[in-house]
Amino acid sequence: MRKIVYHVASSVDNFIAREDGSVDGFIYEGEHVTDYMQSLQGYDTVLMGKNTYEFSYQSGIKPGEPAYPNMKHYIFSKTLNIDSSPNNQVEVIKENEIDFIKHLKASDGPPIYLCGGCIFASFLFEQNLIDELKIKMYPVLFGKGISIFKTRQEVKLSLFESKVYETGVILANYQICN
Repeated sequence: MRKIVYHVASSVDNFIAREDGSVDGFIYEGEHVTDYMQSLQGYDTVLMGKNTYEFSYQSGIKPGEPAYPNMKHYIFSKTLNIDSSPNNQVEVIKENEIDFIKHLKASDGPPIYLCGGCIFASFLFEQNLIDELKIKMYPVLFGKGISIFKTRQEVKLSLFESKVYETGVILANYQICN
């Protein structure tokens, strides 16, 4: 069975972005970036919601193109329309999301990367589909913004690894205990 790993960046006050969706204040140079890029090589599949996928457009990705070249992308959205995409690495899942993810987890392969924001991740937490949580906490307080979690239930975590970088970024790896 494959694991789903939610690997996410956050401010110290638990925001993944400012209210306008910007992420200025996060540090984009240093060993934590090298480690993150290296960790991406351990995945062949990425799950994300529409907002996260569309956020990748800011880095030059065009609709229908993969944000991560080495991964199959499953975008969960009832409204995103990239059906004319010639790229078979990107697929939009519009219905039966839970069944689709359970089937994907039951397949053979490396862990699955869950990328992105709070709504989709919180939905998967509530369905007990996430196995690990990796939070890169940046040394900044946004004050307000897009919260990392909106789950309506308690999720117990067990810290199994952590690393503090010279930049002040902290990576905390948790096993989901529920």
